[in-house]
Amino acid sequence: MIHDGFFPPSDGIKGFVETRVLLGQPLTSELAAILLVYFVQGILGLARLAVSFFLKDDLGLTPAEVAALSGIATLPWTIKPVFGLLSDGLPIFGYRRRPYLIMSGLLGAGAWLALATVVQTGWAAIAAITVSSLSVAVSDVIVDSLVVERARGESLGKAGTLQSLAWGTSAVGGILTAYLGGALLQHISTRAVFGITATFPLVVSIVAVLIAEDPVDSPSFAVVRNQVNQLWQAVRQRAIWMPALFLFLWQATPTADAAFFFFTTNDLGFQPEFLGRVRLVTSLAALLGIWVFQRFLRTVPFRTIFAWSTVLSSVLGMTMLLLVTHTNRSLGIGDEWFSLGDSLVLTVMGEIAFMPVLVLSARLCPPGVEATLFALLMSVVNLAGLLSHELGALLTHWLSVTETDFTNLWQLVLITNLTTLLPLPLLFLLPSTTSQGAESPAPEALPPPELATVSTTLFAPTSLEHPVPVGDPD
Repeated sequence: MIHDGFFPPSDGIKGFVETRVLLGQPLTSELAAILLVYFVQGILGLARLAVSFFLKDDLGLTPAEVAALSGIATLPWTIKPVFGLLSDGLPIFGYRRRPYLIMSGLLGAGAWLALATVVQTGWAAIAAITVSSLSVAVSDVIVDSLVVERARGESLGKAGTLQSLAWGTSAVGGILTAYLGGALLQHISTRAVFGITATFPLVVSIVAVLIAEDPVDSPSFAVVRNQVNQLWQAVRQRAIWMPALFLFLWQATPTADAAFFFFTTNDLGFQPEFLGRVRLVTSLAALLGIWVFQRFLRTVPFRTIFAWSTVLSSVLGMTMLLLVTHTNRSLGIGDEWFSLGDSLVLTVMGEIAFMPVLVLSARLCPPGVEATLFALLMSVVNLAGLLSHELGALLTHWLSVTETDFTNLWQLVLITNLTTLLPLPLLFLLPSTTSQGAESPAPEALPPPELATVSTTLFAPTSLEHPVPVGDPD
């Protein structure tokens, strides 16, 4: 067949995509559907800034109210294992995956459409945001289960490629919309952004029909009961519940994110377009943090990484005091440049600190209940995040930090940074092991970690954008 030298034949294009882009995975309609679901999870970040400005400006909520209500919106992520058990044990019309994906997409589209049209109060807004979180949490559990099922058939040489593709696709979606979300807000309203966002979950509902799935005859309650029993036997082990307790306490310390977002927009006058630039920088910085961990820290014991990353993050977080007291101006550093640099450093440190959470959680999961127990451990971390928001809301209220009065914001930043050090005396709860399994206390219960099975959250002592959850807060 004759063809232009600049354009390879269709099979050449397909081969190139499979080899270079899909890491050797065959290009099928089902794989495209799975990756599109992950891409949608990432691209929903388009509305993240819009939600923050909507709560602050359109609805007139205070920093404490935003922090408290935003914590509520993370609730669906604290019960992720329930969605997995529901899908496994309660098929709809004989199918365990496709109907749940279709419903999750419709739920998400409805939630964003409500935000774009009829929502007028704080409670209604958080209800809609919570439904959108529920939509993403359900689709995340379902598509993760699809990846796990298909990964079991991978050869040793391709082990982990599906998980890597899934994480990478979600990350690409997040990076593409990091700046765009802020840039759009410079030209259109928050409700218009919500209307655009409402179209993305519909993609999940549409591509769900491409998932290959054999029908089942009846509910699989016996399978669910067996999973619950295995899960209970697992969480009773000291090697599992002790690290889980540390992770909960480590993530449950209060946050000043909501108040700091109000400060940067109301006091410093940062515009959405600039905050979009900050999101783009922090998204790329997160990838840098992951690379640093994988390249240099995989052989470092968990206790050492948690200790040093916690101390360094707390110390570096104190630099935000320079911004809230305007000391940076006296040093000749502009607010925007200081914020960009600080956010970059804090994000890299935050990602380095959070990567061991994923590795440790993966290594704690015994064979047979890996996916469910991993989801449970991530739910524990998410529940701690909810408590972190609520404690932050209480502190914000007690210190009388409002949308116009930031006199005591420095105290809030100081307290939230110092409290991150509180879990350090409990480092003994962690195993004396590295991410590669050296000196593991329970080698029979530690399968090789899959780092790319979940999307990670960027966490730092403070950030320029209050992270109202629209995706996985992990």
